[in-house]
Amino acid sequence: MGTKSVNKRSNNKRSTPKADIAMPSPSHTSHFTLRKVPLLVLFVMIFGIIALLGISPITLSSLGSVDQSSKIYAIQVVNEFPHDPSAFTQGLLYAGNDTLFESTGLYGESSVRRVDLQSGKVEVLQNMDASYFGEGLTLLGERLFQVTWLRKTGFIYDRNDLSKIKEFTHQMNDGWGLATDGKVLFGSDGTSTLYQLDAQTLKVRKKNIVKYDNQEVRYLNELEFVNGEIWANIWQTDCIAKISQKDGTVLGWIMLENLRKGLMAAGYRGIDVLNGIAWDSNNNRLFVTGKLWPKLYEVKLHPVNKYVDRRLIKQLCLP
Repeated sequence: MGTKSVNKRSNNKRSTPKADIAMPSPSHTSHFTLRKVPLLVLFVMIFGIIALLGISPITLSSLGSVDQSSKIYAIQVVNEFPHDPSAFTQGLLYAGNDTLFESTGLYGESSVRRVDLQSGKVEVLQNMDASYFGEGLTLLGERLFQVTWLRKTGFIYDRNDLSKIKEFTHQMNDGWGLATDGKVLFGSDGTSTLYQLDAQTLKVRKKNIVKYDNQEVRYLNELEFVNGEIWANIWQTDCIAKISQKDGTVLGWIMLENLRKGLMAAGYRGIDVLNGIAWDSNNNRLFVTGKLWPKLYEVKLHPVNKYVDRRLIKQLCLP
């Protein structure tokens, strides 16, 4: 989740999210000359016709200004749960019965852990060798797969006691995120490449370049498989990209900047970036957290129906 020169705890590339950008508001002040009056009359006539046809001006402007295939979502916080504020969250997943599995990073502090959702208590802990920096984590059957930063090395653990089963080597350029649909593994390496890995051999079966509005989406980080889509934290932002596993097209954006802002307003100044997506497929529950966050949130998505210029999305979500 960074370049080889990046200190993943203290370097500003690692810990500083994108600057908050206010949504623009249209200006209501205009100055007309006598020569512009006919244009104003024509403008009024056009909007009169639009009103008669039942077309909103926002919809009309959206046709030429917004990528209609990419939907924008805001969130509503449904529940808040305790989260270990010392956990540098790199991988997160929901495993049923209010149980989470989590992978944490930082040299000398990396671990794989089983966590009780309601209390935030770490029930089982597997510390990693200090030479490894833990990254993405996913669960396939009874086995947990984990990758590590700056190395093509990963580990497989037994889900019950987190005992290490084996070590593996993958073909991605680096290890950032992991997810699965129950058949193949999806991986990220901090670039715009989304990988599909064979779950048995760990060899790359397919690669897609993730794009939004013909622009590559870099820094794909923690991953989750949700209803046929790959969801990815975009490192250093408060955005989650909803990605087509078929061709890598961004299908939508989830905007979560209010979570970090809320924590900072409450006095939590030591938090790092948003990272961690867990999906409860049986109950349609979505959980998110961040590195060194004291809370884990259950959130619901709500489509943003108003006009959003894709240039603003690029500013907020494309580092």
